[in-house]
Parts: sequence; structure tokens; C-alpha cells
Amino acid sequence: MVKQMFLQRQFLVFVAGGLLTALIDIGLMQLALRAGLPPLTAASLGFVAGLVVNYAFHARVTFARLSQSHSMWRYLVVVAVNYGLTLLLVALAQALLGSPLAGKLVSLPVVAANGFLLSKFWVFK
Repeated sequence: MVKQMFLQRQFLVFVAGGLLTALIDIGLMQLALRAGLPPLTAASLGFVAGLVVNYAFHARVTFARLSQSHSMWRYLVVVAVNYGLTLLLVALAQALLGSPLAGKLVSLPVVAANGFLLSKFWVFK
């Protein structure tokens, strides 16, 4: 049953929205860097733009639920949880393997699955 859930159209749309968000995040960051903004400012602009686009995409396209006041707060909780999971896996991989990249790569499907499930059954319910 879980395997079917991740193969369904809605999950694939969720992943496509994540890829779109990543392109916007990275693209805006690169544009900001080329415009001479400091790296942390550029990264923050990309992150915030990606966050807004990701939320709107999933609210309107993936889950077809127009945002409600509680959904944005729940979405931000999911972002925080996924960020924590990412940091945990990066730190663990660094400690065990000496490779933060390995942790980041492992975190990507974990965060995608967690984000999808929490979004489907809690954020956009």
C-alpha cells in the first residue's frame, strides 16, 4: 500500500513541484549573486522564494486545497522537521563516513517521503 502511494500521480506531481522549487531557489540565488549581493543574502532570497512557490504549488496543484490559515503554519512545521532530518543525516554521515554529502543525498528521498505524507495527511487535509 505504501509503495502504491509513492507511485501514484499525486506523489509524482509533488516531486515535480519540488524540482521546480529547487530550480527557482537556485536560479534566484545565482541571479542575486551575479547582482553583487552577499552569498547569505542571495541564498536567503532563493530559499524564501522557493518556500513561497513550493507552498503555493502544493496547495493549488498537488493537493488542490486552497490555503487555509492553519495550513501555512503546518507547512512551516513540516519544513522545520525536514530541515532537522537533513541536518541529522548530514551530521550522522559526517561522523560515521566522513562525508556530509552522503548524508545530504540520503536525506533527499527521506525528506521527500516525509514531506509528502505530512502534507497529504496533515498540512493540506
